[in-house]
Amino acid sequence: MDIKEQISKIVEEITKNGSIKELFENEPVKAVEQVLGIDLPDEIIEQIINGVKAKISIDSIAQVSGMLKNIFKKDEEQE
Repeated sequence: MDIKEQISKIVEEITKNGSIKELFENEPVKAVEQVLGIDLPDEIIEQIINGVKAKISIDSIAQVSGMLKNIFKKDEEQE
């Protein structure tokens, strides 16, 4: 099983599906198992959960960074 691939699959589902996002926030193990459709050992689940949280954090930082760049770019154009 490619853990990175599974992390990407879960992140994609969380960003598209609000109920999965809410389930992940409250019960991440159930959310992961629901998206993947399989029961995994706890060690694997924890790795996936940590990877998903990290990916979501990185994506959020990238979005904020992009928004800030656009704000500063607009300010420079107005000057």
